[in-house]
Amino acid sequence: MRRGLFLLLLSSVFIFSIQAQIQWKQVESGVWKGVVGIPEEYSLLQVSGVSPLKEGFSRLPEVELPVLATEIEGNVRDSKTYLSIPLQRNEQLYGFGLNFQTVQQRGKVLNLHVDHYKGQDNGRTHAPVPFYISSLGYGILINSARYLTVYAGSGSRKDSPEASVAKDRNTDPTWTASPYSDAVSILVPAPGTEIYLFAGPTSMDVVRRYNLFCGGGVLPPRWGLGFTQRTHTMYTAEQVEKEADEFASHGYPLDFIGLEPGWQSKAYPCSFEWDKGRYPNPKEFVGKMLDKGIRLNLWTNPYISPESGIYEAMYPVSCSHTVWCGIVPDLATKEARKLWQDKLKLEHIGIGVSGYKIDEIDGYDRWLWPDVATFPSKVPAEMMRQTYGLWVQRTTAELYKERNQRTYGLIRASNAGASSFPYVLYNDYYNHRDYITALINSGFSGVLWTPEVRHSKSAEEWLRRFQTAAFSPMAMINAWADSTKPWSFPEVAPQIKEYALLRMQMMPYWYTEFARYHFDGIPPFRGMNLESGFNLQAVSKTELHDKDLKDNPYLETVTKEIKDQYMAGEYLLVAPLFTGEKTRTVILPQGNWYDFYTGDYVGNGEVITVTPGLERIPVYVKDGGIIPMMPPLLHAPKAGQIVDLEIRHYGKANGTYRLYDDDGETFDYEKGDYSWRDIKVERQKNGKLKGSISKAQKGKPNSIGKITWKFMTK
Repeated sequence: MRRGLFLLLLSSVFIFSIQAQIQWKQVESGVWKGVVGIPEEYSLLQVSGVSPLKEGFSRLPEVELPVLATEIEGNVRDSKTYLSIPLQRNEQLYGFGLNFQTVQQRGKVLNLHVDHYKGQDNGRTHAPVPFYISSLGYGILINSARYLTVYAGSGSRKDSPEASVAKDRNTDPTWTASPYSDAVSILVPAPGTEIYLFAGPTSMDVVRRYNLFCGGGVLPPRWGLGFTQRTHTMYTAEQVEKEADEFASHGYPLDFIGLEPGWQSKAYPCSFEWDKGRYPNPKEFVGKMLDKGIRLNLWTNPYISPESGIYEAMYPVSCSHTVWCGIVPDLATKEARKLWQDKLKLEHIGIGVSGYKIDEIDGYDRWLWPDVATFPSKVPAEMMRQTYGLWVQRTTAELYKERNQRTYGLIRASNAGASSFPYVLYNDYYNHRDYITALINSGFSGVLWTPEVRHSKSAEEWLRRFQTAAFSPMAMINAWADSTKPWSFPEVAPQIKEYALLRMQMMPYWYTEFARYHFDGIPPFRGMNLESGFNLQAVSKTELHDKDLKDNPYLETVTKEIKDQYMAGEYLLVAPLFTGEKTRTVILPQGNWYDFYTGDYVGNGEVITVTPGLERIPVYVKDGGIIPMMPPLLHAPKAGQIVDLEIRHYGKANGTYRLYDDDGETFDYEKGDYSWRDIKVERQKNGKLKGSISKAQKGKPNSIGKITWKFMTK
């Protein structure tokens, strides 16, 4: 009897299945939540702890629940959740986190798993965000902190109405190993999950809704958008001061310096305490650097050395396993977070340190805690790995928020819900081309990515990498291993200096674009597929008809995977060159485009071939584009500092731009202490262009001095 009952219960475990119509509840304008089974309380959005930026949704079009919602299937069996989201033939997919080699994700099989990137886009990456965007104008987020398996249009059901016909490989040249699939299938190893559906109508609207739902994009301090140099790991306080002085004497801008592991008394694992030999008086050192206009960013990882002052107190609230013999704080507990925060406040933030680079929270498997590890919070090790990057960002960001002081740093792992966190992703992978692809993909997933410069084999490579960094979320040289300087290759030092200063000149533009990221959810750096007038049709080349291509050769081009050019802000198209390249093709969206440097017309909705020379990275501006620029200062403007503006206009069309301003350092903008000023360029009756800017609002921030106008297109 007992044996029979046992077998009955055992069989029920394997055949038990729950399937029901997903009920959708609207949670924000254009955002709906569905529930399948019983979701786990611990999730990505719960860990990030952010709230939607409601004001931003009011500037998006009103939309109804997409018809697609009724076709999404979810069921639970074997204590696992299975999701199926239908696909149409003319549909392409973007997102699924920080991919380095591919932009289009349809047809991929991905195991979304926080890990050190190993050179393959298989889902194991620094930010495996379970969010994707369809070219048809909707997005899907799976709010689960588990390792997810995604079949992104891979796997064909026998009952599919569009099932492929079997073919004979021996005789049929059209045979394929990957028959057509009409669904995204996702396996969640848990008995339930939340699924969020974001409506468009455009792909850009989807991305905006996602970022706003996650708190709005980060608005860095102005100094964070300047130039940063990370010094050699074993530098002393004296050497760091000397390096800052060298930047000034050479006329290179510098806003913050990153100190690598040697600033700590112990690292790998970390003490979080200053090395007394290299930094005998940290408070005095930090003060001196601030007096020079240089802020400090400290490298660390969260693993605690037995010689750290918080080791004993943290031990009871740490993981069962160690990393490099250091204990792992269970940041899912308030006790562990407070212990770490108190240490950081005492040793660093309280004496003026401006931010952190938090390393080694991504992998490899042999480094991090194994999935058999246990945590006092009872959070499974798998889920802790998926969320640890979120925890360290949230824990450190809270410290600066308490001080009403913005920060901007570097992080090694992230996930969904991180849009508002003041961190930029990086890694040790060093392929320049793939860095650009990652920059593009970051814009689909609510994270930022820096194509940092570390070392180069030639002056050409050094310049090409630096040019890219100047048009990215963080302009940085990381000299931790080899002490490189911007002028390390004298033959290109003038060009390096030119781009470093150009980065500073463009500060009003960059700062405004990040304000748009915060208030409106628009990624400051993003792929061409989000640009209006570019993605004419999201179809593969094999689905185009010969007549289509004959009528419009451009159509064939824009259906290819574009992963080496991107949009930077509202008006700029950036098309990097790589070592050894003299020429390249650039795909221009519909509309007239102009050369950033000269204002000359370059094309309209066509593919152009350019030979810019070593000294230039190709950059193009939309017709009517307005780029506000300031003098090439060596440090970002401080709160209340007045700067003159040169407002550049490109092309022949009238133009508009909303210029953002606040104090550049605090969170007072969240209380309404900011301003937008409308810039307009209009053609007069005499045929000439004339610019105007709205008056500064009384009582609102106004850092603008003298204004000059420069009409670039003759």
